Amino acid sequence: MDFVDSGLYRDITDYAHDTPTWIQHTAEIGTEAGLLVFVALFVAGWWRARRADTRAFAIAVLAPLATAVAYVCSEVLKSGVTEERPCRAVAGAAPSLAECPPHGDWSFPSNHATIAGASALALVLVRRVLVRLTAPLALLTAFSRVFVGVHYPHDVAAGLLLGAVLAFAVVRLGTRPATRLATALRASSAPAARWLTGPGPEPVAGRPVPPYATHRRR
Repeated sequence: MDFVDSGLYRDITDYAHDTPTWIQHTAEIGTEAGLLVFVALFVAGWWRARRADTRAFAIAVLAPLATAVAYVCSEVLKSGVTEERPCRAVAGAAPSLAECPPHGDWSFPSNHATIAGASALALVLVRRVLVRLTAPLALLTAFSRVFVGVHYPHDVAAGLLLGAVLAFAVVRLGTRPATRLATALRASSAPAARWLTGPGPEPVAGRPVPPYATHRRR
């Protein structure tokens, strides 16, 4: 079955085969490694937010959760659409650089692109300056899925959009309850809860000490 962008898919995969071998290998590795970079950024964001105010900490914790929600929604959508992978469906296309996923591992939308789009947007909500890193990384991750031959361009475009929209919605809707929960955990007497949420910001002279900070100093 050919889609409107099947010709673009052929052009990209043909170009991929004309690139130097090191670029092909980098793309094969990078298509998975990009997601690991997002994981590292989530961990760094959580660690940094342990010394931030409670709302900032709540958003940092919601970021990976929002990405997980986007991934689950992507999987549900895949099961409903059941689009065959282009590495099997597009006649005359160059062989995929990556192993073509088995039948039943559907193509639309791209899970990698969905995760990349959700991660990029969620991390920007954690810290806006990260857009300089997360936006290019998300685009490269999405493009790599077409480059290695396992997705159509429309698969990755839809994945990026789906991930970004869902991540934004989950973070915005979850910020208030997550902030209340984080406040309670920071005031907890349980060492594990206090370590997980961190001490919060250092008190500023002349300003009242937050309740959770007072509790910890007793």
